[in-house]
Amino acid sequence: MLRFTPYTAEHKSDWDAFVDGAKAPHFMHRRDYMEYHADRFEDASLLVYSDDKLVGLLPANVSQEICFSHQGLTFGGVIQQSQTMSSPLMVSLIEQLGVYLKNTGVKQLIYKSLPHIYHCRPAQEDQYALQRVGAALSAVEITTAIDLAYRGDVSSRRKRGAKKAAKAGLTFQQSDNWFAYWKILTARLQDQHNMRPVHTVEEAQLLAGRFPRNIRLFTAEQQSRILAGVVIFETLMVAHAQYIAASPEGLDVGALDGLFEYLIGQFSGEKRYLDFGISTEDQGGVLNEGLVRQKEQFGGSGIVHTAYILNL
Repeated sequence: MLRFTPYTAEHKSDWDAFVDGAKAPHFMHRRDYMEYHADRFEDASLLVYSDDKLVGLLPANVSQEICFSHQGLTFGGVIQQSQTMSSPLMVSLIEQLGVYLKNTGVKQLIYKSLPHIYHCRPAQEDQYALQRVGAALSAVEITTAIDLAYRGDVSSRRKRGAKKAAKAGLTFQQSDNWFAYWKILTARLQDQHNMRPVHTVEEAQLLAGRFPRNIRLFTAEQQSRILAGVVIFETLMVAHAQYIAASPEGLDVGALDGLFEYLIGQFSGEKRYLDFGISTEDQGGVLNEGLVRQKEQFGGSGIVHTAYILNL
């Protein structure tokens, strides 16, 4: 039998060390990232032991008798290591997890699996195990990623934009000017979608300070004025772009086209993928065709994000 132990602060060093040695290590699964918004979620994370040996972690929270893996994270699922996990063990883990959660009063598990581009080694035993216990797909969303070793065709429109940026004398660099960029980002989101960034600028700076190697702001500038920017979340395999925005002036001079060509050059040979993020809404039910087309024009193509639902 496996033993499921609720996470407490005394487990932090063991938790973080296990994440760092995982088949798909991601800094978002470290406790310093998960706990920056601990006040918003009822943490229900678990450590899984077999004969007193740690074999898996589950970042999770509980809300209204539903266990999520995890609402504060883009994706999660069971974190596993090569030397301690096998397919039969994962099947047992998912089976026994259902029993454990049910005994704690949970009626449903929502499980967001980790996309394969983040895997340093294959790690999809959990998706097989979920099917074995009767879980059903509850969401399929699509992200657009460039395989930096085998980049797809780049459209003439994106090439023209990059040339326009070069002609306008734009420079591209990592920046610490989060406040100036967040003003552009906030205005753009407000104008286009009547929304605000999920993270405040203070939260973005806090996380970048905790993870300076993993969270970085890059900007396109003209005479030291920021015209566009993107926040990059870095793992061993992936440079993930989010919070992408340009000012009206930046749009006129192809600032984002130039910036992404710069980033592709920076990460080629260092990462396997540059991921632009999802282009879907309503758990994949709505595809923003204009947005996904723009991303594909950089030479990207589709990767799915899947979520499963298991009634207990």
